[in-house]
Amino acid sequence: MQVVKNLVAKPAIHKKSVSLMGTPFEISVVAADTDWAAERIQSAIAEIKRIDKLLTPLSNDSQTNIINHNAGIAPVKINGELFKLISRALEIAELTQGAFDITYGSELSYHKVVLNAADNTVFLKEKNMRIYFGGIAKGYAADRAKYVLQMEGVNSGVINAAGNLVTWGAQPDGRQWTIGTADTDQRLKPYSDFIISNMAVATSVNRETTTDTVKADSSKSVCVMSTSAELAGAMTTPVSMLGINAGTKLINRLQQLACVFIDDNNQMFTSRFMNALS
Repeated sequence: MQVVKNLVAKPAIHKKSVSLMGTPFEISVVAADTDWAAERIQSAIAEIKRIDKLLTPLSNDSQTNIINHNAGIAPVKINGELFKLISRALEIAELTQGAFDITYGSELSYHKVVLNAADNTVFLKEKNMRIYFGGIAKGYAADRAKYVLQMEGVNSGVINAAGNLVTWGAQPDGRQWTIGTADTDQRLKPYSDFIISNMAVATSVNRETTTDTVKADSSKSVCVMSTSAELAGAMTTPVSMLGINAGTKLINRLQQLACVFIDDNNQMFTSRFMNALS
């Protein structure tokens, strides 16, 4: 009977919502077998927990906490995964002139992080400096969960970390994954649907309510799309801070990135390469 069941079963979306890294994650996989899908989802959860343990500054034995504890004292040898993540984060900090920065506690802190690729060490020059991966952790965890699921044979799915999401493959009926860019005042009414299959998306919402302090080209929200949830998540705040004109110019200079702005007059602005990623 099980053989017959497997022959007639059709692919469906199997979902599980769970709180991880202090954030609600929803993990979706497309599969015909419910039990197999559940096992794959557990693999994704285990990977996200591993990333959390690696990046959290709150655990005494995490590499991030050891780096912070040794700020201004001595370099800390770390594994290759964390070294590469810090290196990429510093590149984004330089690109955005510090608008994105995984360090705090000192002015222009990211300039005071010393990486030694030969020894795989990181050193924070000043004692009051700290590293915090809040702007990049969810995206990196989502990317890693996707990778694990793909390695285990999941050909289609979505990892959604409170709106910071990554997709691959297609829906069970063959349609591509889409996302609606919503009016922040009317959250159930989307402006437009964008194809996001095999892409990552991150959104930043401007909570400012006093119009006299808002820049002329400020936005209610910005949605950044990329092939990497890590990169999309890292770029949302800097792009939002820059405003529509400067933020769009920055995105237009870069490969593998696109963005959508909604301004204070409910008008939508898209970057030059909005369709290039689809």
